[in-house]
Amino acid sequence: MITRMFRRFRRFSDDEKGNATLEFTLLFPLLMVALLSGVELAFVTLKHAMLERAVDMTVRDIRLGTGVNFQHDDLKTTICERATFIQSCDANMRLEMIQVNPRSALNIDASADCTDRTEEVKPVRTFVNGASNELMILRACAKIDPLFPTSGLGKQLADNAEGQYALVATTVFVQEPQ
Repeated sequence: MITRMFRRFRRFSDDEKGNATLEFTLLFPLLMVALLSGVELAFVTLKHAMLERAVDMTVRDIRLGTGVNFQHDDLKTTICERATFIQSCDANMRLEMIQVNPRSALNIDASADCTDRTEEVKPVRTFVNGASNELMILRACAKIDPLFPTSGLGKQLADNAEGQYALVATTVFVQEPQ
């Protein structure tokens, strides 16, 4: 009886049918997670670069003093127009502008103030237009929906109940004299 069982086991272990199928079923999910995470990372980088560029171009307009006294809504609209890859930018972005005394310690909150669809709408945290020769910090925080929210990097990036992640662009500039 034991000899008979060993023969069947040996015949089963020598059979190589289905090896490719087994390898495929083990490796395919891992390769797909890696591929989707790579695509997600590419889009995160693209959107962050576009947000940084939009903020820098808008701040350049402020610094040059083109005669326009920018207010919160004007800045937000301008940044959203220039950040072309960020969807629903007006609804998912918050701006914060802070006057800073260059001769004292920097005292701003390390965490950016971002939107959250699950919470009630909050007013603008701080937004003060600077006078001539004042040092200003402008911080934009946009909440982005992942491209693949249930796999790989998209699942790891989510930092709120809606499954969104935050992209933050910060810039410092001096208000030019009038």
